[in-house]
Amino acid sequence: MSVPFTSEPRPRVAWYRRPAVWVVVGIAHLLAREPPSRIRAALTLARRGARPATAGQAKTARDAVVAVSVSCAGEGCLPRSIAAALLCRLWYGAWPTWRTGVRLHPFAAHAWIEADGHPIGEPPARYEPTLTVPPAYHY
Repeated sequence: MSVPFTSEPRPRVAWYRRPAVWVVVGIAHLLAREPPSRIRAALTLARRGARPATAGQAKTARDAVVAVSVSCAGEGCLPRSIAAALLCRLWYGAWPTWRTGVRLHPFAAHAWIEADGHPIGEPPARYEPTLTVPPAYHY
């Protein structure tokens, strides 16, 4: 997936939290190479038993991913969104809504996470969702 996107400022992550972020980013890069059906299946499995993520949790996870990965800070929206969702699950036991989508004029594809009904850390653009892995609500 690619959307013209300039590299964003990279926040800092505490040294003791970096290893977990690196592992999650590595997993996300591997998973991003898989077909959409496998990505959805893996993320659906990862979200099991998680409560919905708050916007603050999702932003913290996304910022951590951007801080440790140059490719995720730039045009790597698919691994960035996968890593942010997985990190949210690992750190908080919560799951944001993970989405991919397209727009037609001009054509572009994009992947992102949402919490509280809003995209987290994304520029304002309207995409029609094609794949969605929302939090599993188990009360």
